[in-house]
Formats: sequence, structure tokens, C-alpha cells
Amino acid sequence: MAVYLSRSADDTFEWAKNYAKTLRAGDTVLLEGEMGAGKTAIAKGIAAGLGITEEVTSPTYAYINAYGDTLFHFDCYRVTSEAQALALGFADYFEAGGICLVEWSENIAGLLPERCKKIVLKKRGEEEREISF
Repeated sequence: MAVYLSRSADDTFEWAKNYAKTLRAGDTVLLEGEMGAGKTAIAKGIAAGLGITEEVTSPTYAYINAYGDTLFHFDCYRVTSEAQALALGFADYFEAGGICLVEWSENIAGLLPERCKKIVLKKRGEEEREISF
């Protein structure tokens, strides 16, 4: 994995905007990191890099935020089982041809596509983040 050291939320956003250029339709990206590590900042940057102009928010209570058929942002923190995720229709999104960003992916591990990309965020200070990808 490569590592990028971000100095601020704006830096993280810009990194993610550039990272979006490496993504292709059908990609699934797992976003890993503790609460407050910057997963939503990454999602916002990726959305901007894909040309999405809608406001990107964390889908904590909605489970999934869809931005057209281009980007699907999952927050699986409150998902208690793969059966629940199946009932909510999660599996359909992985085959919809968009880019899927998945937070707390360990809660739906059995439903994930075979090949996923991964971004791991670690706090290294108040604003600094280590981004492994």
C-alpha cells in the first residue's frame, strides 16, 4: 500500500479528488478508520473528483446515499448482519455499475465484491492523517 500524509481536512479532500481519477465504474472502495478519521472528507473529495456537485453527507441513518448512478456511499456502522444488508438491497448496488464507497465494511464482509480497493485513515494529530491506499 502507498501512503500519503495529509496535513488538513482540505488536503485530504484534494487528495481524494485526485484519487477519484483512478477509479472506474464498478469499483468498490472500502473506507477504514475510526470515527472522525476523515472518511466523509474522502467521500466528498471523491465525489468532487467525479464531477458530482450535490452536497455529500454521511449516510449514517440512511445507510446509503446515492449520487445519480455514479456514486453510492454506504455507512454500515448500524448494520447488524449480512441478512439485514441483503434485505436493504445492498448487494444490488455492487452490480449497478457505479462506484461504491463503503464505511464499516466489516459488517457486510460476505456481500462485498471479490476485488475491492481500500483506503485506511489514521489520525496522526489534530488535523494530520495518514492515508494508506
